[in-house]
Amino acid sequence: MTFFDDLFSCGVMAILRGMDPERTATLAERAWDLGIDAVEVPIETPGAEPSLRAAIEAGARRGRPVGAGTVVGVEQLRTATELGAAFTVAPGLDPELVRASELPHLPGVATPSEVQHARKLGLTWVKAFPATVLGTGWFAAIRGPFPGMRFTATGGMNAHTSSPPGRRWAPSGRRWRIPSSCPRCGASSSEGRESASE
Repeated sequence: MTFFDDLFSCGVMAILRGMDPERTATLAERAWDLGIDAVEVPIETPGAEPSLRAAIEAGARRGRPVGAGTVVGVEQLRTATELGAAFTVAPGLDPELVRASELPHLPGVATPSEVQHARKLGLTWVKAFPATVLGTGWFAAIRGPFPGMRFTATGGMNAHTSSPPGRRWAPSGRRWRIPSSCPRCGASSSEGRESASE
């Protein structure tokens, strides 16, 4: 089992973007309380780094991993590593970042060529982005030629734009209801709980 197989066992990732450090840490805690192990804090600007640090510190107290998102350069990769991120996420596939990363890396893909290149780089998990533009049919079509690849979906994903996560892909994003398929989420098949991301 890979790092991301374990991380996405619940089927949902909370992405905590654009919030101050205190709010970010609070929502990360709420996500973990609800059974969501995967928490990402995007660091598209240096101003977001304190929020990532706050979430990582909160995660360290509870033994939970926190990832750095929107990593598009080697300098951001270095910053994420220094802050203690457990993994990194990128909007696109950059072979330089994949090779340079000391952490598990989840790049974005949107075409079969990118999925094939990711596989050649040794990756088994990638991020379909932007997922709502690609559509659910993209996932059905891509499984045929790439049966060993796993996907998480980001970009406009919510409880209304996703099919049920009983799959080889995990939805990520905002305003999620916890899937009943997650044994640690505490939701029965007839109920759900609001996730921590807003």
